[in-house]
Amino acid sequence: MALRNIVVEGDEILTKKCREVVKFDDRLAELIDDMIETMRDAEGVGIAAPQVGILRQVCVIEPEPGYVTELINPVIIEQEGEQEGYEGCLSVPGYIGCVKRPMKIKVRAQNRTGGLETFEFEGFDAVAASHEMDHLQGILYTSKATDVHKPAPPEEDGAEEANE
Repeated sequence: MALRNIVVEGDEILTKKCREVVKFDDRLAELIDDMIETMRDAEGVGIAAPQVGILRQVCVIEPEPGYVTELINPVIIEQEGEQEGYEGCLSVPGYIGCVKRPMKIKVRAQNRTGGLETFEFEGFDAVAASHEMDHLQGILYTSKATDVHKPAPPEEDGAEEANE
């Protein structure tokens, strides 16, 4: 496994639609493993192949530590409800924006060996999956977001006590 460079906003690869994966081989497995390592190193909850410079329909999410879902050639087959919240992106470092996403989605995707699987995501997991799947269509969250801004830095420990 190896860390890959994360492509940032401004690189046109992030605006292109990804091609379908047709070869399920060791190179694909290596890409997925590298993406997971890169996502974790950057403290993200998801990453898509174009974010590491590869125009293929591959993304991974890890909304909870140790719970990784690999999605290859994913398609949303059902969605329900709506939620709105702030999200960020490894390719748009230092910014967040408010985005409307489905509350629940059902996704059909292939796994790293080509097998077809169906996944159901709800709440934050649905946000993470939807966000990464948008990358595969060349869509950055900033094109859907309102109130894109740099969040305020977290207060240092002891700062509250000093203000009392």
